[in-house]
Amino acid sequence: MSEPTAAGDTYRVLVVCTGNICRSPMAEVVLTERLDEAGLDSSVQVDSAGISDEEHGRPIDPRAQQELAARDYPVPDRSARQVTAQDGQTYDLMLAMTRQHARALRRVGVPEEKIRLYRSYDPQATGSDVADPWYGDQNGFAECLDMIEDIAPAVVAELREAVGSSNADSTTAREQ
Repeated sequence: MSEPTAAGDTYRVLVVCTGNICRSPMAEVVLTERLDEAGLDSSVQVDSAGISDEEHGRPIDPRAQQELAARDYPVPDRSARQVTAQDGQTYDLMLAMTRQHARALRRVGVPEEKIRLYRSYDPQATGSDVADPWYGDQNGFAECLDMIEDIAPAVVAELREAVGSSNADSTTAREQ
């Protein structure tokens, strides 16, 4: 993982899926909540985007909203947006939901060292992709959110390590 690039040593994470209405906003919400619980909310900022602009401006899919609300997560009032080349400079870590999303990030110029598959944090994973629930029914959204929740602690643990090491580096630099 790279060192924070944003001002104030805030480590910035972008979760990326296809249209930014299902997987990535659900992961954004879950990770934000888990980071808050871990006391890292002031050190790590999470956002989300899609590789496609076909959903640009649309809210989170109602089925994703329903699943988040059913588990007592806040449902943000947000609009889908497409990932940009500038995001590769702004964010420290890009969590791609599929290999296709990772390839798309490379195509827009995101440095390889900033790209990681979300599912790669799961040592029990039998595949590399978080399946798209959009084509199915509500059960697909529940399964997707289950997977996101199951993997989130490993993501938070790595972010804690990254923020801790960058804060230690900053403290050492200031002391010299």
